[in-house]
Amino acid sequence: MPDGADDLVRLEQRDGVAVVTLNDPTRRNVFSSQLVHALAAAMDRAERDDVTRCVVVTGAGSAFCAGAEVATLRGAAVGEFDDVETVYQGFLRVRDCPLPTIAAVNGPAVGAGFNLALACDVRLAGPGALFDTRFTALRLHPGGGHAWMLARAVGQQQATLACLFGEVWDAQGAVDAGLAAKLVREGLVDAAVALGQRLAHQEKVYVQRFVTTLRSALSTPTHADALAEETAAQRWSAGRPAFREGVRAIEDRIARRD
Repeated sequence: MPDGADDLVRLEQRDGVAVVTLNDPTRRNVFSSQLVHALAAAMDRAERDDVTRCVVVTGAGSAFCAGAEVATLRGAAVGEFDDVETVYQGFLRVRDCPLPTIAAVNGPAVGAGFNLALACDVRLAGPGALFDTRFTALRLHPGGGHAWMLARAVGQQQATLACLFGEVWDAQGAVDAGLAAKLVREGLVDAAVALGQRLAHQEKVYVQRFVTTLRSALSTPTHADALAEETAAQRWSAGRPAFREGVRAIEDRIARRD
């Protein structure tokens, strides 16, 4: 059952997958300070749940997240930058989740809302998805690590198209650019949940360590460094009961074939 359905962020547990829904549809799920704090609280609750193996982030209504409030932008224009940094806290809290995260992008992801999508490990795009950095339209430099996250997701050339030249991607364009993993024409959140549920039978600590390895892969400087880190992690996983159970299951399947 949904937890706090009347709040700015809803949390629903679905068989090991926490669905976190930004729930301010009349304002296109903008990053108000209230929504940012509600998002952090929902992420805290999701991560504390022992059965959670994956977090899906989506938006209520027609938008995924329209980014910062106009009042925040207006304040920044006169030197009041604290509210901008509060906006950062929203998507950075998702980025810092120790569990795998999936953005189910149901509608426009604009500015800081684009950052929220980039903060997730996997992005699925619904038919109404739109990815718009919006920074050059505002004559505003990207913030919150946007250029860095986008370049890691799609490469420097595509990131330059979006950030500097204002390229806007619809759902299919995002897939073609490598920004979204796939276009889901129907049942977007259900598809994201089904993907997350592939981890339902994995140990939580194993999932968390695997996520750490994947997130650090592009920034690990050499193969030798990656080899050392992955060898240590693999040695750790090989010593766990879950791995021994997996080996026995393979042996049983082989025995049944014989």
